[in-house]
Amino acid sequence: MTREEGYNIAIAGATGAVGGAMLDVLERRNFPVKELRLLASERSVGKKLVFKGREIPVQLLDKNAFAGIDVALFSAGASRSLDFAPAAAEAGAVVVDNSSAFRMDPEIPLVVPEVNAHAIAQYTKRGIIANPNCSTIQMLVALKPIYDSVGIKRIVVSTYQAVSGSGANAIEELKNQVKAYAAGEKLQNNVYPHQIAFNCLPHIDSFLDNGYTKEEMKMVNETRKIFEDNSIGVTATTVRVPVVFGHSESINIETDRKISAAEVKELMLTAPGVKLVDNPADNEYPLALDSEGKFETLVGRIREDESIEKGINMWVVADNILKGAALNAVQIAEVLIEKYID
Repeated sequence: MTREEGYNIAIAGATGAVGGAMLDVLERRNFPVKELRLLASERSVGKKLVFKGREIPVQLLDKNAFAGIDVALFSAGASRSLDFAPAAAEAGAVVVDNSSAFRMDPEIPLVVPEVNAHAIAQYTKRGIIANPNCSTIQMLVALKPIYDSVGIKRIVVSTYQAVSGSGANAIEELKNQVKAYAAGEKLQNNVYPHQIAFNCLPHIDSFLDNGYTKEEMKMVNETRKIFEDNSIGVTATTVRVPVVFGHSESINIETDRKISAAEVKELMLTAPGVKLVDNPADNEYPLALDSEGKFETLVGRIREDESIEKGINMWVVADNILKGAALNAVQIAEVLIEKYID
């Protein structure tokens, strides 16, 4: 990084949950911001958000909003990303997009900085970098050290995903259902097809012809793209659970070469972005509640799979709004200004 005065940053979708988290992460990580441009839809224009103690008014997200911007962090949904991200790139900004719009585009890098930061260099093709799905991000942060050490042949993952992944309305629906249950009233559901309070829904995003959901296939396809390895077998079951923040994952892997649970724990101790929480004797293991507001991906319950020769089980938890979205995007921006943008 050589620009002493800082960088001009835009947040598209600034008034949403992830946009607000991006604002917070920029401040928490002391990102060198010269100008901060907050962008949203017409109904939010004029609203003021606070960054480092000063109020910044929200401006209209349109194709002319990116003049002079160095990095544009997008969290405005796939359709708006498709509409406005190319215009931002055309204006000279590097776009880091949190939606699904560009993830599987072969010309656009899909990046988890702890895993494949080298891929950021490909941004020059289209001026856009894609943020992976939240569930994929935390899984690969935990698996990358193992992949590098002994290789991974197959991944079987079941996720337990917080309602915040569906947005503010889903959080409100869960809270209202809990209140209604306590009051003995009828529970209403609008966001989800079934009651979410005191329930688990094995259904995230729409179902595909192969019986998987889009969310499940995102994990399959994104894992192979990020690892640059189409030989890895990946199968996923994604479940929505009545938790507000923090996605949890039960991960079973079959490695190419044998590795012990003790060796995996040693890898986790020095793995970038990982915090090892693995002391079952004292009931210490990753909890969704403990992940809220944390930058680290929590890893624990590491044990050898006794049903196969080269198998490992682990439990991985992360704040889906932070590492699963806002933090990952800001980390990509940090690499951009450190290595690529003068």
